[in-house]
Amino acid sequence: MNNNPYAVNKAQSYFNAGAKLLQQGAQMEKMQKYGPARQYYLQARSQFQLAFKCPPDHVAMIQERLQEFTDKCNERIDAIEHIQIVPNSNRNTGGGSSPGGSSGGSGKGGSNNDGESGEFKNKMESSILIEKPNVRFTDVAGLHAAKEALEEAVILPLRLPQFFTGERSPWRGILLYGPPGTGKSFLAQATAAEADNSTFLTCSTADLVSKWVGESEKLIRGLFDAAREHKPSIIFIDEIDSLLSERSENDSESARRIKTEFLIQIDGVGKSMDGILLLAATNIPWGLDPAVRRRFEKKIYIPLPDYEARKYLIRSRIQKTPNSLTDQDFDLIARNTEGFSGADIKILTREASYLSLRNLQKAEFFCEYNGMMWPCNPDQPGAVKMTWKEIDPKKLQPPLVNVNDFMYSLQNVRPSVSQGDLKRYEDWTKEFGQEGC
Repeated sequence: MNNNPYAVNKAQSYFNAGAKLLQQGAQMEKMQKYGPARQYYLQARSQFQLAFKCPPDHVAMIQERLQEFTDKCNERIDAIEHIQIVPNSNRNTGGGSSPGGSSGGSGKGGSNNDGESGEFKNKMESSILIEKPNVRFTDVAGLHAAKEALEEAVILPLRLPQFFTGERSPWRGILLYGPPGTGKSFLAQATAAEADNSTFLTCSTADLVSKWVGESEKLIRGLFDAAREHKPSIIFIDEIDSLLSERSENDSESARRIKTEFLIQIDGVGKSMDGILLLAATNIPWGLDPAVRRRFEKKIYIPLPDYEARKYLIRSRIQKTPNSLTDQDFDLIARNTEGFSGADIKILTREASYLSLRNLQKAEFFCEYNGMMWPCNPDQPGAVKMTWKEIDPKKLQPPLVNVNDFMYSLQNVRPSVSQGDLKRYEDWTKEFGQEGC
């Protein structure tokens, strides 16, 4: 064994340098500076790769974090390569632009209002992203009614526009609501992927709120102007309740103006909403302002996954992890996870995966099979008393996740949605919405 402390410090040094670059990349990405962000992520990945090349016994203590951070770099690099900023096709080419964003030459006939509107549209275009999701409806577990409703509202009008005239005009607003972690955002991404010819504009509520008086309304106007320019388009806003909650006496004047401007834009006052769909998601639909609720013509409940959906989710989440699960095992786990959301199932599968690793760490006997060392019982033929630290990492068999790991993990992982919460969603659905399962 190499006891050179410099090698240990060198591995840690590479890791620290990579972690710092990864953090800088995240800061650049947050500011929508995707070119510099990608370079930081590439440099960070190079540092992590150098750390991996150090002797295995020197990186053992940081190997898990090294892999985690390397995967994060790969994930963000891939995401940046599949995300494009909405092009500023409406920019004035007759004059230069100052760093402050004001035009050097406005051209003939341009009013101050038009210039201001264009400025805020360009500002929104610089923060709104066109995503190219790689998920489809077939990747979404269950939710058959929701997928049918979205296909009717989004896909068919794009592919068969001649059928959607008169009273059969396309829906303008769809609200997806339900408990946290049920896949509302995932379903919205799948909708965008299915709508091949449409522009999917996604922004956070933070992009639409400004500390400057009057600027939030202009940002909202800019969002819808950008959607009109790139139609057919889908505007997706997650957690819309944080922006358009029910009006009260405690509301500030700014909050009231934001809601009013949003309603004006949804109604298409002065400008058409043809070719634009507003798709929003919320965990607390009862918190929406009644006027906003009315503008969403379809309100689709995204419930907790049923038995078949849970079985599909468990199988799809664990398939990339070595396991010995049978179809009967998946049946058993699915039956014992009633009331779990998709996010809860994700936590459960991770907990079960780590449990098998903990069992490996606790093992006191190992035996050799096909050149690999496996943990075993003391009375098994060929069993040798040792710990995992005494085995060459390359000869250590990755632990297989089994059904017992899941059943034990169920003692520690509980559903995050209470029965009281579910009843509230069901009552709201009976009054205002429609089932999505």
